[in-house]
Amino acid sequence: MTIRSSRAAATGFIKDFQDFVIKGNIFDLAIAVVMGGAFGKVIDSLVKDVITPAILEPSIKASGAKDLEGWTVGAAKLGLFLSNIISFIVIAFVIFLMVRAMAKFKRKEEKIEASDTKECPYCLSVIPIAASKCSHCTSELPPTM
Repeated sequence: MTIRSSRAAATGFIKDFQDFVIKGNIFDLAIAVVMGGAFGKVIDSLVKDVITPAILEPSIKASGAKDLEGWTVGAAKLGLFLSNIISFIVIAFVIFLMVRAMAKFKRKEEKIEASDTKECPYCLSVIPIAASKCSHCTSELPPTM
């Protein structure tokens, strides 16, 4: 391998890496990681500072622990485990709500698109609703009501 071909290979590698970094996917992933970390902190605070004191603290304090995470039975940290389960359930519920909202938005968007088009009765292609001739099979279409 000559010096010229090794430089070309290195330049090609650097260009490929730049293309990878510049593409939107890596930035989207970085934003998702940062937002996920912040979202996790908010959920942890919700569980530790709101849910746990309101629901579980009286019974946990009766067992002698200061807070839920300090509740242990022998060497088992049951309070920490229970806190993580509650965090998981809250996060899963919020993600479920977000996915459900996105699906509803997508269905609404599809309904809007569907009302602007119709299906050709001959070739079953999707065409504009005002079309009098199919752009795919060139068939004359019956008038739209």
